[in-house]
Amino acid sequence: MVHEISIQLDRTPLDVAKYPVGIDSQVQVLRKILNLQYEDKVMVGLWGKGGVGKTTLAKAIYNAVFREFQGSSFLERVRENSSDLVRLQKKLLSEVLLGKKLAIYNVSGGSRLIQDRLCNKKVLIILDDVDDKCQLNALARCYEWFGKGSRIIFTTRNRHLLTSHGVDWNHMHEVKALENGEALELFRKHAFLGNKKIEIRSNLVDGVVHYAKGLPLALEVLGSFLCGRGEEEWESTLQKLAKSPYKEIDDVLKVSFDGLENEEKEIFLDIACFFKGQGTKHITKVLESCDFAVIIGVKILIERSLISEEKGTLQMHDLIQLMGMNIVKEECRDNPGKRSRLWLWDDFLHILSGNAVRLVNV
Repeated sequence: MVHEISIQLDRTPLDVAKYPVGIDSQVQVLRKILNLQYEDKVMVGLWGKGGVGKTTLAKAIYNAVFREFQGSSFLERVRENSSDLVRLQKKLLSEVLLGKKLAIYNVSGGSRLIQDRLCNKKVLIILDDVDDKCQLNALARCYEWFGKGSRIIFTTRNRHLLTSHGVDWNHMHEVKALENGEALELFRKHAFLGNKKIEIRSNLVDGVVHYAKGLPLALEVLGSFLCGRGEEEWESTLQKLAKSPYKEIDDVLKVSFDGLENEEKEIFLDIACFFKGQGTKHITKVLESCDFAVIIGVKILIERSLISEEKGTLQMHDLIQLMGMNIVKEECRDNPGKRSRLWLWDDFLHILSGNAVRLVNV
C-alpha cells in the first residue's frame, strides 16, 4: 500500500493553460465519452482546426483522470517529433513505467515492447497532434496492446485518420471555437491582465474578438500582443490585420494546408478566394468543369478541418480563409497579374490600367 501511494505521488499533473476559459464544460463532455466505469478498452479522438484548443483540452482531461490508471503518458507534438519514433516509444514507456529505461533499437522492437509491457496494465495514453498512420501504428496500434480499462486518446486535425484507425464515431469529439462570451473573456484576460488603468474603446475590443472568431490561439496571441498598448496602436493593428494575417497564427493554420495533395490545395484555394458560403452543388459543378475530383476533394477538406458543410453550403473560419488568400498573394506580392487567382476589384484595375493588358485566368 505504501509503495502504491509513493508511485501515485511521483506522477504529476500537466500545466494546462494560463487561462483555461471554457475548458471545464468540455472536460465534462469528454468524461462521458471516456465512460471510465466501462471496463473494456476505449480509443477516443479529439479533432478540429489548428489553434482551436485540442491540446489544451487533452491536457485538462489528462489531469482530471490520470490517477485512475496504473500508468499514464502524454506525448505532446507527435507530428513535429515523428522523425524519431523510437524516441517517442522510449518516452511513452518511461512515463508509463515511471522512469524505467528500456533499450529500443528500432520502431518494430519498440512496438513489440509497448505491447509486451502494457498489455496487462490499465493505462491512459494521450498522443497529441498525430497526422500519419505510421505514428499510430508505432505508438498505439490496436486495443490488444493495452490492459483492461485502458483509455487511448488522440488529438488531430484529420478526422479520417481516426476513422481509419478504428476509432468509433461515438468516441470522436470535435473541438469547436469558443462562443462569443467565452472568447471575449479569454481575450480580455490576455489583453488587460487585470490592468484597469488602460481603457480601450469597446468597439476596438469587439473588433479584435470578431476577427479571431472564437479561435483560442488568435485570442491569446493578439491579446498578448495588444497588452499595454494604446488605442492608436489597437486601431493600427486592426487595419493591418484587415490586409494580411498575423504570422504566428497563420503559420499554425497553414500546417493543415501543407499536408494536402496538390489537387486538394487547388480546390481549397478556389473555395477560399471565390466560393465561401456558396451552395455545395454549385461549387461542385463549377470545380468539376475544371476537371477536379470535387466530391472526394471536399470530403478531405472537411476531414482536415479546413472547411465545413452547413445547410447545403461550404463554409470556413475567417482566419482559414484569410490564410488561403494570403497563400495566393504570396505567389507575387508586387504584381497581382502573376497570381493564380484574382478576386479583388482593385487588383483587376491594377492589371487593366497597365501598359499591356493580358488574359488572366480566374
